[in-house]
Amino acid sequence: MQQRRTLPRPGATPASAATIYETIRTDIVRMRLRPGERLSENELGIRFRTSRTPVREAIVRLVDDGLIEVWPQRGTFVSRISLKAIKRARFVRSALELGIIREAAERGLPETALMDAERAIAEQQAAGNDPNRFTDADDRFHRTFANAIGYGDIWSIVESQKTQFDRIRFLSLPDVTPVDFLIVQHRAILDAVRAGDAEAAEKTLRAHLSIVVETTIALMRTNPDLINDDVDEN
Repeated sequence: MQQRRTLPRPGATPASAATIYETIRTDIVRMRLRPGERLSENELGIRFRTSRTPVREAIVRLVDDGLIEVWPQRGTFVSRISLKAIKRARFVRSALELGIIREAAERGLPETALMDAERAIAEQQAAGNDPNRFTDADDRFHRTFANAIGYGDIWSIVESQKTQFDRIRFLSLPDVTPVDFLIVQHRAILDAVRAGDAEAAEKTLRAHLSIVVETTIALMRTNPDLINDDVDEN
């Protein structure tokens, strides 16, 4: 079930362009705004109790992010999910996160970091069919290892690249993505790090990160209106 979009309180201060950007971006990533949905500057202005100028500034940023398309004489629409962007994000994430998990296993982590990862897994198990809770816990699990070895700034690069990645996660959870299997993989990654087995941690993480592309291709066959097979486009 889609969550109801939050409206500002009566009399609230008009939203800034940055707030409008973050709010719409979250709505798109979490599939509250679906691919192909039309956006109206006037309606957004009413929603955020502001003029069209900050709305337009936010839209420009969202266009740059690949989340919105503006078509002359037609309007502004939420972009379809890009298979090319999914593969690019998986490449960036693999390149960085595989190095992080290997170093975490080789260096060894303090017990506090291991417990943080344990709590993230427990939160995923408790999330049930709530994709918001599950995904938040999933991100905490992966971010824990980067933070624990002092590479939290590197994780921010991963975050900046995985917007389309996240849209697939919210589109597929819990019906398409094998949630229980993801948790099993997280447990295996954590156990390997705890044991100092860098090879096992890296191998399991590599398989774990490949699921999103497989899921995207499967969803593309049944939802061509939501996902753009743009891999071969120049």
